[in-house]
Amino acid sequence: MTPAEPSVAAYAGRHLVDAMDRAGHRLTGPRREVARLVAARDGHFTAAELVDDARGHGIGRATVFRSLDLFTSLGLVERVDLPGGEHAYVACDTAHHHHAICTSCGRSLDVGDAGLADVLAAMGARSGFRVTAHRLEIFGLCEACRRERDRGR
Repeated sequence: MTPAEPSVAAYAGRHLVDAMDRAGHRLTGPRREVARLVAARDGHFTAAELVDDARGHGIGRATVFRSLDLFTSLGLVERVDLPGGEHAYVACDTAHHHHAICTSCGRSLDVGDAGLADVLAAMGARSGFRVTAHRLEIFGLCEACRRERDRGR
């Protein structure tokens, strides 16, 4: 995955740390560094990739996994299931949204409701099924990868 722009990554890292602080969690040095590493990602990443990055900063596997669990429980990171069956994570906003993930470069884009709530409400009205939660992951090519592929034709 490509690193995010430094100013964007710095803001995102502060966002993760601030959210942990507001939720009353300890802000240890290693946890702050894992937050910075997550925020520096521009797209999805695997736990193994994060562990590899963290090792270079003296942070162990257990700390990375505990941090990912914490970030996930706070809604700061979401686990996504990739088309090939692998699991990855994306840093995201805490408001409900969906993800569009580029299958070429891994970049992710937060996608709003786009009418899905209306579809679910209509489905419930027709069937009596009460939706309590949903998750939608969209896979395809981002604009940059699509352009690159089109140039290669």
